[in-house]
Amino acid sequence: MSTTTAFRDRYGASPLHLLLVLASFALAVYAGLRLLKGDTLGVAMWFVGAALLHDLVLLPLYAVTDRAVQAVFERTAGAGKPVPRASVNYVRVPAFVSGVLLLVWWPLVFRQVGHYTASTALPGDGFLARWLLITAGLFAASVAVLLVRTWHGTRAVRRAARAQKQARKATK
Repeated sequence: MSTTTAFRDRYGASPLHLLLVLASFALAVYAGLRLLKGDTLGVAMWFVGAALLHDLVLLPLYAVTDRAVQAVFERTAGAGKPVPRASVNYVRVPAFVSGVLLLVWWPLVFRQVGHYTASTALPGDGFLARWLLITAGLFAASVAVLLVRTWHGTRAVRRAARAQKQARKATK
């Protein structure tokens, strides 16, 4: 038995995996020390505040929103036809991407552009319109994919029913 195989049996992954995990921990410690070097109390308060805001406000908010979207998809099924849960993802994915874009660019989207304009000498207007256009494009693309997949699915069902009908005619 080679040493790599013995290591993999004991550790559960390759030595390269362990090296990468240790390097990422070292990088995280370095970044944390650099971050806390300046305003330790301010950084700690921001971190705790962000965690509390996420856990106490945002998590319940998007959990309730997700349940509401699931309920809408279940109601639109009608006639006792269940809608696959995956169809909710056609709302989740563009909403998530749009939310991440808003989270990253919120100062510019909400026109808090003093630092941006001073640093880049570029105008800070138009970011709200661009974000809204990107969000609309994401949802439009999601609807298009849903329609194409639904159409292909119903087409396959029709094709199977037609083949079954022809098979019955052939046996008569």
